[in-house]
Amino acid sequence: MSEMKVHELAKDLGITISDLLAVLKDLGVSAKNGSTVLDSSTADAVREMISLDKGVISQAKTIEVPQSLSVRELADALGVNTAEIQKRLVEMGILASVNQQIGADVAGKVAEKWDYSVKIVAKQEAREKPAKLAPQPKSKHSGKLQPRPPVITVMGHVDHGKTTLLDAIRRTNVTEQEFGGITQHIGAYQVDWKGKKITFLDTPGHAAFTAMRARGASVTDIAVLVVAADDAVMPQTIEAIHHAKAADVPIIVAINKIDKPEANIERTMQQLMEHELMPEEWGGDTIVVKTAAKQGKGIDELLEMILLVAEMADLKAEVSASKVQGSVVEAKVDPRRGPVATVLIQRGTLKIGAAVVAGEAYGKIKAMFDDKGERITKATPSTPVEILGLSEAPQAGDKLESAKDDKEARSIADKRAQEARQERMAATSKITLEDLYKHIQEGVVKKLGVVLKADVQGSEEAVRQSLLKIEHEEVRVDIIHSSVGNINESDILLATASNAIVIGFNVKVAPEAARMAEAEHVEIRTYNVIYELTKDVRGAMAGLLEPVFEEVRLGEAEVRAVFRIPNQGLVAGCYVTDGRVVRNELVRVRRDSEVLFEGKLDSLRHIKDEVKEMAQGYECGIKTEGFNDYQVGDIIEAFSKKQIARAI
Repeated sequence: MSEMKVHELAKDLGITISDLLAVLKDLGVSAKNGSTVLDSSTADAVREMISLDKGVISQAKTIEVPQSLSVRELADALGVNTAEIQKRLVEMGILASVNQQIGADVAGKVAEKWDYSVKIVAKQEAREKPAKLAPQPKSKHSGKLQPRPPVITVMGHVDHGKTTLLDAIRRTNVTEQEFGGITQHIGAYQVDWKGKKITFLDTPGHAAFTAMRARGASVTDIAVLVVAADDAVMPQTIEAIHHAKAADVPIIVAINKIDKPEANIERTMQQLMEHELMPEEWGGDTIVVKTAAKQGKGIDELLEMILLVAEMADLKAEVSASKVQGSVVEAKVDPRRGPVATVLIQRGTLKIGAAVVAGEAYGKIKAMFDDKGERITKATPSTPVEILGLSEAPQAGDKLESAKDDKEARSIADKRAQEARQERMAATSKITLEDLYKHIQEGVVKKLGVVLKADVQGSEEAVRQSLLKIEHEEVRVDIIHSSVGNINESDILLATASNAIVIGFNVKVAPEAARMAEAEHVEIRTYNVIYELTKDVRGAMAGLLEPVFEEVRLGEAEVRAVFRIPNQGLVAGCYVTDGRVVRNELVRVRRDSEVLFEGKLDSLRHIKDEVKEMAQGYECGIKTEGFNDYQVGDIIEAFSKKQIARAI
């Protein structure tokens, strides 16, 4: 067998580059990154090592579930028959119909049988967002899954060369003359490199990227982070990293402008490490490509790495699915053409004449155009397309779905519009410090997410460290993003997408950010004293703690007789020997030293009257919820549980 590169061998073995580099290190082979060339004997040694130890490398499989879901929904997510799920539940002692709801913890235990772990997402998010185009198990009723192009978003600091890099990539597909004549802009486009297509989202910035995610659209497979070698990591670079990590997508770093005399690649890579992006050639798992976009240097390698990551993810979608799904990238109202929307198809094939609904908009596809402005008749998964025929312009991130006909599309859109009006009237807040405990009980919040802004770098670091020092085994502060400057719209969008609060220290809130926060129901807290800030955060975290209760003894009663009352069952005739017994409080039935029952005292009567409580020395009739096996001589111990305040 001839020589091959590390990334080629990784693809051949079906493992990640970082895992392969680790195996090579164990074999004593020096390999810096995915481009390192291996001789045939080394490749054979790696294959032998992996075949001898199948457990060396494992690829985790994860499904996203809400706090509760039906048995049928879990079966679809795992790609197995509902009967298999029910069989597994029976083994766990749970009888459930296909439509019965089960908790995420139970779903996690069921999923383990098929080697899956579960990631809990908010119920609304799980309901609204279209499935991210990533490898998923094939369900019994799904169409044939076929490979699809990856969807890429290019991010980074202003003036670091994002636009130049995208232009250089587009030039790989057209001649210079053709490139100069391209005026069509639909917010996304495809390139064809070595016979394989790659889709690029040409979003105007990080805010737009997160705005789509805030509305439930997970359309990006890979984020390309552009960092200028002469400028290194800048504030917007950090912001881009946080936005990409919050979206949970792999990051490929393009260190641009390496041709400049003042370029310092090593310093740039060191600063990337500070933000948990360890380059492959330094032993990490972040792919770093060195480019000079104006000269076209490194473009081929970047495209090769994008395709490599995409191949490892095994991106597939249903081309022949009966129901088409997609996400709106951008939309506008053209004076001549009416409502125009750029849509990224995610499942199925969209065709001319199809009835569709996107958010609160609906209609029949009258015309479709590709990224070059040419008319097309159909669009397959990962294809960006501009469509005409909608009743109004939808919003970026809205989910597009096909319908049977115009009537069904309009009905769905009208229902969504009505639900949106009700939500606006209810004005339910995203999250506040005061109601965090309520949210944790509902399973919406598991940690205190914070977007932090401060006046200067020193203050930002001090506040950040103060928040991270607030530790507890049950809850924690999750700083999603922190930077210097006033609170702006981008901060609100990130908080909206991540269900977080915005905390400002010695900063102001931009008027447009305040209006957006009010509209999106995101809480903003500003402080001038660190102590007050940490005090409020500690109080919020205390609300996340599981409640602790203390038992308070009330009294005892002895069963002197047992009566059978028609339509009511058995009632214990008792004499209160100590303290008092109270209706609707808790009781414990003891026979000798054995506890037979613990539950609520349902009914308490004196002669024929229902009473609230009975004191020592009085006779009464006691009936409890779920127990009627009383015997003369049983002791009924009355008690209550008092919640103990917890602090951090």
